[in-house]
Amino acid sequence: MFKELNPLLHSELRLGVTSILISVESADFTYIRKATGATAGNLSVQLEKLSQAGYIVIEKGFNGKTPRTTCRITKEGVNAFREYVEALQTYIAKK
Repeated sequence: MFKELNPLLHSELRLGVTSILISVESADFTYIRKATGATAGNLSVQLEKLSQAGYIVIEKGFNGKTPRTTCRITKEGVNAFREYVEALQTYIAKK
């Protein structure tokens, strides 16, 4: 039987963001936007969904006078990502 895929991570953009954040300590909004090719508005919405789920932490501050948004993955986010990858592997194993 196939394992259920986490619907929150099954979104291409949210999966991309999580993939980026799992490999770094933190990443700023501009870096994530450029890496994913997302629009600022869409990325903001998807980051908020990941934050509400407890998968990432969003920190807002300033770099001098310039606003800066930084994101980092939580332990819960790492676990959700690993479970998602494991579920995908059950699909590959069924070929």
